[in-house]
Amino acid sequence: MVFSGAPCPRRLALKVDVDTLQGTVSGVPRLAALLKRLKVGATFYFSLGPDHTGRALKRAFRRGFISKVRRTSVMSHYGMRTLMYGTVLPGPHIGRRAGAVMRAVRDADFEVGVHAYDHVRWQDGVGRADALWTRREFERAIVAFTAVFGEPPRSHAAAGWQINPHVLELEQEFALSYASDTRGAQPFYPTMGTVHGRCVQIPTTLPTFDELIGVDGRDARAAAEEVLRITRVSPCAAHVFTLHAELEGMQLLPHFEWLLRSWLEEGCAVIAMRELAAHLPESELPQNVVALEPVPGRSGLLAVQGRSLAA
Repeated sequence: MVFSGAPCPRRLALKVDVDTLQGTVSGVPRLAALLKRLKVGATFYFSLGPDHTGRALKRAFRRGFISKVRRTSVMSHYGMRTLMYGTVLPGPHIGRRAGAVMRAVRDADFEVGVHAYDHVRWQDGVGRADALWTRREFERAIVAFTAVFGEPPRSHAAAGWQINPHVLELEQEFALSYASDTRGAQPFYPTMGTVHGRCVQIPTTLPTFDELIGVDGRDARAAAEEVLRITRVSPCAAHVFTLHAELEGMQLLPHFEWLLRSWLEEGCAVIAMRELAAHLPESELPQNVVALEPVPGRSGLLAVQGRSLAA
């Protein structure tokens, strides 16, 4: 999976996480218009159930959460109304309110996948959940996705890069083509606990804007420049960049556009995740442990590609 001899990887897949109603109705159309104008691909992963963003504030006691909120100006990006959903205000059902927006993305020939039913509930609960809880939440997301699109999803990208061993079993049971639940360096088959997954993981390989902004004094433009620098020097054959409809689709859109144009000028093929998955040598992929580890710029522990089981 290593490529050399060029300043930038040959292929770069865009993974768009959509967490909220606001991100769906405002950020997604702006991103889709930009991507269409530049004739590049992307995969949009939708949250489909209630928007309970306000309940994420209970993470205030988690190490690193407050500093991340301060660095990334959460209030200015999400707005007061969204931050009250699920607490002071009832959480609107995203799939019912914004299904037409989601279908328009699919009809514009962008790949769509499932992110979560209740984004906050999954991100905060799946790490310690049992098989029954995990199945219930996973199936709710599948049903809601099918209600919007008329067919089940082919891929899953876990909210907050949070999974447990039961998730690997469900992704295989529901015959997903691939999943993107982890952070790592290259595609692999995941092992977690006693579960040896056969649904390929295509991990996010690059840092996100919100992990970089405010670190070492970086503003949004400097964050974009850092991502570009990493793609120039990394030997990875195919990077995956995760962006958020609430951030890069809204206030950070000009900086994402600069990054995107820079990639194209350097010869990158910017594609959807399905195009990356279609060219994987599945019989040659490694089997790696999924570990729970800290990732710079994020709070808590994330699912990360760990050691190889080749030995």
